[in-house]
Amino acid sequence: MSKKNIQDKLLVFALGGVGEIGKNMYVIQYGNDIVVVDSGLKFPEEDMLGIDIVIPDITYLTENRDKVRGIIITHGHEDHIGGLPYVLRHLNVPVYATKLTLGLIEGKLKEAGLLGETKRILINADSVLELGAITASFFKTNHSIPDSVGVCLDTPEGTIVHTGDFKFDFTPVNDQYADLQRIAEIGKRGVLALLSDSTNAERPGMTPSESNVGVELTEIFRKSQQRVVVATFASNVHRIQQVFNAAMATKRKVAIVGRSMVNVVTIAGELGYLNIPEGMIIEPEEVNKMASERVVVLCTGSQGEPMSALTRMARSTHRKIDILPGDTVIIAATPIPGNERDVGRTVDELFRLGANVIYGPGSVSGVHVSGHGSQEELKLMLNLIKPQYFIPIHGEYRMLRQHAKLGEAVGVAPENIFICDIGDTVEFQGGVGRKGSKVASGNVLIDGLGVGDVGNIVLRDRKLLSQDGILVVVVTLSKQDGTIKAGPDIISRGFVYVRESEGLLDEANRIVTTTLNKLMNDKVNEWASLKTNVKDALGRFLYEQTRRRPMILPIIMEV
Repeated sequence: MSKKNIQDKLLVFALGGVGEIGKNMYVIQYGNDIVVVDSGLKFPEEDMLGIDIVIPDITYLTENRDKVRGIIITHGHEDHIGGLPYVLRHLNVPVYATKLTLGLIEGKLKEAGLLGETKRILINADSVLELGAITASFFKTNHSIPDSVGVCLDTPEGTIVHTGDFKFDFTPVNDQYADLQRIAEIGKRGVLALLSDSTNAERPGMTPSESNVGVELTEIFRKSQQRVVVATFASNVHRIQQVFNAAMATKRKVAIVGRSMVNVVTIAGELGYLNIPEGMIIEPEEVNKMASERVVVLCTGSQGEPMSALTRMARSTHRKIDILPGDTVIIAATPIPGNERDVGRTVDELFRLGANVIYGPGSVSGVHVSGHGSQEELKLMLNLIKPQYFIPIHGEYRMLRQHAKLGEAVGVAPENIFICDIGDTVEFQGGVGRKGSKVASGNVLIDGLGVGDVGNIVLRDRKLLSQDGILVVVVTLSKQDGTIKAGPDIISRGFVYVRESEGLLDEANRIVTTTLNKLMNDKVNEWASLKTNVKDALGRFLYEQTRRRPMILPIIMEV
């Protein structure tokens, strides 16, 4: 580790993952050395029309690319690895991850054509990395995916601990226990600041063990007289293992449906993170050929995604599997905020097909438990680490606020707790922390193959089009004298039905003609002025008549 320079400051900030769920990305910088923790994505909000995914704005990192020593990934969920294919196109730095996490990352990079260009370095809980002036070490945690780790970053200014997503599961499915001893040892050495997962900060008590779900699944499989369909997150490897365990206990075969589910099961199986008995997996085409009481379908679609396997089954549009009356469908996940309506619609459609649907929070259904620690676990982490400063991360603002209260309850001084927004820096110098200046941050929107080419103006236009439609006005003018040679022709899409609104459109046509003739008489012939005047006159008329504001697109041609 390099010696401490009296002028160097330690900066800690998030480019994603505070005040929101998803697109986690945290930056720790000391002097000329930057370490990035996680590089995730999040799914678009309702007003982001047509957007596929959202990733962090990495302007700060690209402007300081020569200082970035690497990206450390805490675990293999999409909200922590999903942004990598986009980030690594602009920031070719080493990626450090555990075995399963690296396997999932490599699958993504291969699809993106970046596998050969990206330096990938395997780590485990005992690894130590020298990243310039920053030394990284790790500790095992429990989460809903194996190989999850927390990160300890030793800097000349002090130690920063990032928990990753975690819970304390004392009966884990894979017998991989959180390393409480190492966490306590880190705390004894002294920790300057703790960055800790806030997802369940509003939830009292302890999060139940994942192993509880296995007992419930086995009981449901045993009672079901027909096929069982289980929908869960593809990356929830522990849940997937319990589906296979329950199938084996009840002598059922498992068909895997959904591209992401097939990918994860394949990778986790090859790397030894899933124990799948020989002959357990069948092809989807075989489902209808087997006795219904001997089949389990494991699929994606727990969030009601329109193109997912479960949603297509619910709508009877899946090519290979239909839901039959008497089938049992288990939705083994809680809806992400914003997805409740899609999930509810899918559940309704499944009930209409005659299925027995088991869904809802884990406390109600018994088929889901969270991968995130509740209040008592969050307090335990704080007590073990004993940080001087505390920065709640990974959660919406109310969760960060509640986590801050827990920090105060266990003895962290209120003035040493920083609730940050994306881009807010916390700077440490001489052992003292304070809020610093803001760095460039925000959302980069991915629409198809376009990265960042859809911004607020485009989204505003899409919203306007979705609300009031569009009116296209086509006019041909004479180049010699400016008279109207053809038109105006008015084309309406999403505004009014032309055949039932002939009077309105005829009057609109007259207003356009009158406006253009007046402008020509006043010797106004710049196209920008012509278009603006047509839009203003037509817009006023249409609002008076319909109380709607369609997008008006004048197209003026000269001959």
